[in-house]
Amino acid sequence: MLDDTLKTQLQQYLALLRQPISLIASLDESETGTDMRQLLETIVSLSEKVSLDTSGNDARKPSFVVARSGEAQGVRFAGLPLGHEFTSLVLALLWTGGHPPKVEQEVIDSIKALDGDFNFEVYMSLSCHNCPDVVQALSLMAILNPKVKTVVIEGGAFQEEVEQRQIMAVPMVFLNGQVFGSGRMSVEEIVAKLDTGSAQREAAKLNAKAPYDMLIVGGGPAGAAAAVYAARKGIRVGVAAERFGGQVNDTLAIENYISVLETDGPKFASALEAQVRQYGVEIMNLQRADKITPATQAGGLIQVQLANGGTLSARSVVLSTGARWRNVNVPGEEQYKNKGVAYCPHCDGPLFKGKHVAVIGGGNSGVEAAIDLAGLVAHVTLIEFADVLKADAVLVNKLKSLPNVTIHVNAQTTEITGDGHKVNALKYKDRVSQQENTVELAGVFVQIGLVPNTEFLKGTLELSKFGEIVVDAKGHTNVPGVFAAGDCTTVPYKQIVIAAGEGAKAALSAFDHLIRH
Repeated sequence: MLDDTLKTQLQQYLALLRQPISLIASLDESETGTDMRQLLETIVSLSEKVSLDTSGNDARKPSFVVARSGEAQGVRFAGLPLGHEFTSLVLALLWTGGHPPKVEQEVIDSIKALDGDFNFEVYMSLSCHNCPDVVQALSLMAILNPKVKTVVIEGGAFQEEVEQRQIMAVPMVFLNGQVFGSGRMSVEEIVAKLDTGSAQREAAKLNAKAPYDMLIVGGGPAGAAAAVYAARKGIRVGVAAERFGGQVNDTLAIENYISVLETDGPKFASALEAQVRQYGVEIMNLQRADKITPATQAGGLIQVQLANGGTLSARSVVLSTGARWRNVNVPGEEQYKNKGVAYCPHCDGPLFKGKHVAVIGGGNSGVEAAIDLAGLVAHVTLIEFADVLKADAVLVNKLKSLPNVTIHVNAQTTEITGDGHKVNALKYKDRVSQQENTVELAGVFVQIGLVPNTEFLKGTLELSKFGEIVVDAKGHTNVPGVFAAGDCTTVPYKQIVIAAGEGAKAALSAFDHLIRH
């Protein structure tokens, strides 16, 4: 179950336990149940502070609870928490055993202050790189607050349950039996949804902050690089980000960032944040910009209004708000989001095992998605609007070699249909013959590029016809003191390494502006 290297690492972690914990298992005779027993026995063998109780009789079998010794309540794992979720299991063991979490004390206090009955169920897949954040957040909440109960369910082990609840995207979270949310969520986001007064309190805190020399709006690679370069100048720097790391969080493999042989998006995003914090930069997460007001006079303050009503001011601003997945904008897409329409093949692909799916988009992301999915599903249909696939030749050749892939070029997606609950077909028109076609399927993965997060800037800054912020070679916008970098700008080639370089450039230009004004 665990190789020697993992066992050694786990034993080192378990040495950090401050108090005894118990694993209370509800097992069955299934293959997963046998594997679970083996995993739990291995954990127990690595620490004298961990005991195993196999007398559990929970309705979900196989499952086990991680609880403090002498208690029955804790975090329940239904199915095996391996793959991306092995870290979630290790953290649940450590936190239950008294090892402090790396979370701001303010967040811990907010979790402990939650009042009510909160019964969470979170469905995940072992290949989902978005799931661990949600699993770990809800696990921590259950460990810190006895009024919060959390069950982590591996969809592959409970396929019938997944079908009954019509779960077609992960992570999917239910609270007290009702859908609470889907997709990546941080612990701060979850607490904010439960604590209705948090937005008003947060806005008041933001309003009270002193002006920054440089405020960076957005926390992706461009924003992180800008923050590091600005902080090294010895000035007061702040970062207001909707989620630190931006779209990098949704990237699985990163193999082309110079000097880093291989990493994944969440790890890369975590490293970005760690370096920014190392320089003492104030990071304000869960902050979405709603409006920017230019300075009324040379050397004056620029105002950035946020969605929660708070306002930050700064002598210079670097906009690095990034981009998001582009919607195909056809009937049925919005209705069936997370009900068969998906945007992350790595996260949601395993939910369509043995089924027929489509990928819309013939660029690198679309062809890579189709190749990945072909190893999981029964059949993949790739739909491309242009007359040729635009992906790299090596990817196209690989795709064409797969026996369970059908490619349609000159194909315009016209509708995604369903039965009211989930997707059942995709319609497309042949742009040459004008013939209408229907492909029966269970899922549609949209991979047609990005749209910049710049809607709030309309009427304030000059934008291109694609909504990108128009910048010059030094990152200047048409508004004095306001600079921009990364995927939200007109700079070509939306790549991490380019965004980082542009962020550094924008910060240097902003600093030059400060010393001249």
